[in-house]
Amino acid sequence: MRDDLQGLEISQNELQKLTNLPVNEDLLIITNVLLKFGKTYIDKIKGSEGATVIFIGFSTFVFTYILFDLILKIFISWITVPSWMFLIVLGLWVGGLTQTILYVLWKSRTKLVQKSMNNSLKILLSEVNRYNAIIKAIDINDQIEEAGNPEVVITQRDSVIEALKLTKTDLVRALKTERILRENKNFILSNTELFANNLATLTAMQVHEQATEHGRLLNEALQIALDVQHEMKKLQSQR
Repeated sequence: MRDDLQGLEISQNELQKLTNLPVNEDLLIITNVLLKFGKTYIDKIKGSEGATVIFIGFSTFVFTYILFDLILKIFISWITVPSWMFLIVLGLWVGGLTQTILYVLWKSRTKLVQKSMNNSLKILLSEVNRYNAIIKAIDINDQIEEAGNPEVVITQRDSVIEALKLTKTDLVRALKTERILRENKNFILSNTELFANNLATLTAMQVHEQATEHGRLLNEALQIALDVQHEMKKLQSQR
């Protein structure tokens, strides 16, 4: 990714901090983690230090098995099945229990998001997805250009990047505002006279950039900014 795109994307961690909700959180699948680890290990074996990686991996496995076998014989000597078979069964049991716990935690966090979700937050999250999709599209376009296709160069790139920066600023501000209003909804409703002026200032948040002839990417970025501003206005009218 080129330097001018670095830091523009709204990451998953940043989005969760802005909303104080585990939004867009995927269920962690243990088998996927193991497969990813295995793939990484195989890739390292194919590298220049493959022999060292194999030696370290094999030594770690042997040491772990010997230690497990020793503990088994000392503390659980009444077990008659071979230690390697017991290790497999124990591994499957621990893996299944861990996956169950992960699912329960993920389900509870998902319910928290659903409970806290309102129309404004739903729209803002959709706008974040659109915004990140633009960043990804530009990055892919850059890779195609660097592969030897200069005809796909993005014209007026500086203007596009500047529009994206402004859009991110508006998105972050809108998400922060939505969180404050959502988390203090009851207090605001019971003290509307204290917040009348502050809520009125939300309508003053304007996006001054307008779509030009710089291409689809710039138009899309600016449209997101306008949608965010519209949602900001809806926020104050709902309170």
